[in-house]
Amino acid sequence: MRAAIYEGPRDIRVADVPDHVITEPTDAVVRVVLACVCGSDLWYYRGESRHRAGDGIGHEFVGIVEQIGPDVRTIRQGDFVVAPFAYSDGTCLNCLAGFQTSCLHGGVFGGNGLGAQAEKVRVPLADGTLVPVPGSGHSAAMLRSLLTLSDVMGTGHHAVVSASMRPGDTVGVVGDGAVGLSAVLAAKRLGAGRIIALSRHPARQALAREFGATDIVEERGDAAIEAVLAMTHGIGVDAAAECVGTNESMGTALGIVRAGSMVGSVGVPHGVEIPVGALFSKNKGVKCGAAPVRAYLPELLADVLAGRIDPGRVFDFETDLEHVADAYAAMDERRAIKSLVRVGRTA
Repeated sequence: MRAAIYEGPRDIRVADVPDHVITEPTDAVVRVVLACVCGSDLWYYRGESRHRAGDGIGHEFVGIVEQIGPDVRTIRQGDFVVAPFAYSDGTCLNCLAGFQTSCLHGGVFGGNGLGAQAEKVRVPLADGTLVPVPGSGHSAAMLRSLLTLSDVMGTGHHAVVSASMRPGDTVGVVGDGAVGLSAVLAAKRLGAGRIIALSRHPARQALAREFGATDIVEERGDAAIEAVLAMTHGIGVDAAAECVGTNESMGTALGIVRAGSMVGSVGVPHGVEIPVGALFSKNKGVKCGAAPVRAYLPELLADVLAGRIDPGRVFDFETDLEHVADAYAAMDERRAIKSLVRVGRTA
């Protein structure tokens, strides 16, 4: 089979690798239809996070179940499925608490031979991980939205949930990548009264407004904080979603959120320092972590299938697996919000 292989910073190649097969009785093998590049993949691509040379890469995919192990009970061959970026058993205490990304027996796609930018992926713990999609003959637009449920839509949703947003709240979203835009959509879906999106890119601003943003702030750093405070009578927003993972973005999120409120942080942290003293003096909090998208998949899937949300619009670059390096370059150079990778057919 063909698969994207990480060879080093800015060096993604496509190569022939052995076909995936069932190795554990709880496994499934999924033939990938669509995959994509995540903002967190760019940390590896840029050499700012470590990734083993010669290993596969990518953790977001939808596809068709091709094989199942003898102990798989809820997934069938031929099912069209969404795969969360983390695999989990669904039965340990952490999974039952709704934090499948902390499954005691799970892990994350994207390495150790489980790269999702490939023609096939072996899925451990298939019953607890994969979510079948009802119906058939889904449109190309629907398939794009289904793909976002493997990570970015659930991650944006998690940012807003972690920020303890309530209906009617004013929400600030720091970050205008696919996760930040998904957080805007999630805040709208959950009933935010006002959504302030921080973005200086016209195309992203336009999509943010279409997703529900009521206000746009183009400034960054201290200037952004001053602008948001001026818009909120010097108080700040009721909830803030931090969707980047840098120290500057965290500082901005903490600066715009009002006393007694929360920052929901889902950006993979790089050099982030939390000023505990400043939080203490204002009763502010930070809740951060990898989104347990498996927990959110049923409700988000229902809304996608019903046409109530269309998160697939974050994809504005598309290519095939053989040209996946172009997908990385487009996002790295900020020519694309999020790159979609066509891999296989739906039938």
